[in-house]
Amino acid sequence: MKIALLPDQIVYPKIIRPKAEAGFRALGEVAVNLTQGNELENAKALIRGASYAVTSWGSPAMTAELLDLAPDLKLVAHAAGSVKSIVTEEMYRRGVRIVSAAQVLSTGVSETALGLTIAAAKNFFALNEAVHAGGWGHEGVTELYDITVGIVGFGLAGKHYAELLRAFDVEVIAYDPLVGAEAMAQAGARKVELEEVFARSDVLSLHAPALESTYHMVNRKTLAAMKDGAVLINTARGSLVDEAALVEALSAGKLKYACLDVTDPEPPALDSPLRKLPNCILTPHLAGQANNGLRKLGDFCLEQITRHLNGQPLAGEVRQEMLATIA
Repeated sequence: MKIALLPDQIVYPKIIRPKAEAGFRALGEVAVNLTQGNELENAKALIRGASYAVTSWGSPAMTAELLDLAPDLKLVAHAAGSVKSIVTEEMYRRGVRIVSAAQVLSTGVSETALGLTIAAAKNFFALNEAVHAGGWGHEGVTELYDITVGIVGFGLAGKHYAELLRAFDVEVIAYDPLVGAEAMAQAGARKVELEEVFARSDVLSLHAPALESTYHMVNRKTLAAMKDGAVLINTARGSLVDEAALVEALSAGKLKYACLDVTDPEPPALDSPLRKLPNCILTPHLAGQANNGLRKLGDFCLEQITRHLNGQPLAGEVRQEMLATIA
């Protein structure tokens, strides 16, 4: 039984720790990509005769050309989030299953969103500057108590963010046209329409995928509907936000903060107004997992391949009908 580990030597050491590699080797023959760059020819050599494959950022799509070299391929474990650059119709036609480590990344996203929620509500950013300048006060501090936190997008990250908020005495409302009220209630949120989540939220956290229907869903109209002094958090995708409209709102003092882990484009241009606004908090797309946390992705893939070998249910499986609505 052969496992093809396709990530190159730029990505591989970031996502697969020695303990995980030893775990793969305990299962069978392992082919490791020892090159930098995921040229198709490298993937062909690695995947030949494989029963399992691990992919990640930069790995090639599972085309018929590759699949022909691994007729017994059963499962692709994707050590990243979106599978859209990897998965093909040919995979599904041949019965090759695919799992994504999106749930691993989503945990980091929701935890980062909670951290930004606390920091922005308690005004850490401005008060840090004030204390360094000689000040000492509690101006602008809002506790996570008796306020409304809104969520747009109730997938893995949005749901976990709601669950984390159970630790606080806040009202949680959420919008997602694909998730029912009962499922939201089980996670601690009340389902509302899009207009209400913008209008009522003291803190609004975006967790929607980048789709045609979500493009610039944060725009002049929806920003105008938000409460004065509200906080906007985006750990999802930069395309959800009309940045020109956001700059106007921030410059006018409409929002207390916009906390952006993602922008469009990434990174923002050096002369982007977002870089100059003190109430725009920018982080470099680190919400999912960063540095040592990335190794969780390799652990996840090892676990799923082991589960498949043992006939156990898989986590994070991406079925073909899911592709139209996931990131």
